[in-house]
Amino acid sequence: MEFKRSSGILMPISSLPGGYGIGSLGAPARQFVDFLAAAGQSIWQILPVAPTGYADSPYQSCSAFAGNPYFIDLDLLAADGLLKKSDYAALDWGGDPHKVDYGTIYNQRFAVLRVAYENFLKQRPVPGYDTPYGDDWYRFCFLSDAWLPDYCLYMAIKQENGMKDWQQWPEGLRMREPAALEEFRAAHAADLEFWAFLQYEFDKQWRALHAYATEKGVQIMGDIPIYVAADSADFWAGRELFETDAQGHPRRVAGCPPDYFAADGQLWGNPLYDWEYHRNTGYAWWIRRIRHALSIYDILRIDHFRGFDTYWAIPFGETTARSGRWEVGPRMELFRALRNALGDLPIVAEDLGEMFPSVRELLAASGFPGMKVLQFAITGEDSVDLPHNYPRNCVAYPGTHDNNTLKGWFAKELTAAGRKQATEYFALTKTEGNFRGLLRGVLASPAALAVVPMADWLEKGPEARMNTPGKADGNWQWRADAKDFTPALTGEIRELCVRYFRAKPVKKAAKKSAGKAE
Repeated sequence: MEFKRSSGILMPISSLPGGYGIGSLGAPARQFVDFLAAAGQSIWQILPVAPTGYADSPYQSCSAFAGNPYFIDLDLLAADGLLKKSDYAALDWGGDPHKVDYGTIYNQRFAVLRVAYENFLKQRPVPGYDTPYGDDWYRFCFLSDAWLPDYCLYMAIKQENGMKDWQQWPEGLRMREPAALEEFRAAHAADLEFWAFLQYEFDKQWRALHAYATEKGVQIMGDIPIYVAADSADFWAGRELFETDAQGHPRRVAGCPPDYFAADGQLWGNPLYDWEYHRNTGYAWWIRRIRHALSIYDILRIDHFRGFDTYWAIPFGETTARSGRWEVGPRMELFRALRNALGDLPIVAEDLGEMFPSVRELLAASGFPGMKVLQFAITGEDSVDLPHNYPRNCVAYPGTHDNNTLKGWFAKELTAAGRKQATEYFALTKTEGNFRGLLRGVLASPAALAVVPMADWLEKGPEARMNTPGKADGNWQWRADAKDFTPALTGEIRELCVRYFRAKPVKKAAKKSAGKAE
């Protein structure tokens, strides 16, 4: 796919203002869509909407298909008669409105959602009858049958076992012995349905938001990690998809070698795919996964795209990523299978990190736009990440969710020589300001699509950084303030994007002529 010349904003749903402790799919999200449309933006890029996992990361989720219950809007549940304002409005949702307190949300949110579920049971829909939900509940469960039952079973067992990793569950449940699973299902039917109810509500609210964005001319760019988490329903229920031993333990795990971000590399710990199995099954699981993702997003960014070409395989049990080795992935065979099954693929490839020529060849063969990041460009040399070198078919960023904000990077990470190069290359001035000058350079580049993190438009410092790779805590927390989204900022963003032909100017109303009476 190729983008028309346009621009967008990277803003995680979790970072939206409003809601109760975290951004949500209701009014906070719709208000941000209105802001995007008024600012002339065509794309809203988000982070994965899956349930957060280890270290609160959306890239370490317990499901490749489920939505995050934290994003379910409580006010919308109240509007549907499933909650009362008194059920949630006065609860403690965290002491700092500019940070997500995941521990507090975990302790509060599910108790409130249990109340909503109990009220849902009182309105339980009956197929074919006129009820508040009609047939929607049954339709959702039917269409989600490929993943929902295993996800609900996984979550119910996990909760029953103190949220322990599934590798620590009782043997019968860990090894999915049919008798043990059936006994658990029979004894926990209500718990299974509770987890299905949460997914139903997430799906209902998400699709309403997506329709609203479409109506406003805003496309949503979603994001999926290449791998699934070790502690996930996907691994527990589908271990044949991965490199495992007879006991279901991973033989090797994912990560990346030492690089710019981490001297010891990154030990992600995700189970690696058994690519031979996927090849023998016609990549059926991948087709199902991408079909699902493209049913909820307009555009899909795949994190760690290079792993489809060559990937870093680390023996299970290692404490760093240093002892891994490169292995060959499925390459174009996977994407041919996806195209044959799904047609055109509106995919953006996250092609950052150590690049081999074969990765570049795969990106070119796929036709997917890659990514260019301004913060990687200031090297004192003619870097491919400097804007004058950008190809048209790419997405240009000042930084990603893994980078510092522009303000934090410029002040804390650039050397004096780097600041000199940036100042000269972008012709930075005090009048314009360093950060607006840097954004100008990204927007003026040849890249068809330019995406700016919201924190950079707001000129936030390191406190707004979303993630520091290799750091286990303090990530994914930043939240914006509703006061940040001013008419002045809206107009400034639109003006700059109009200047570089990424947005259309606002049409001025035609003046009415008074005319003279005959």
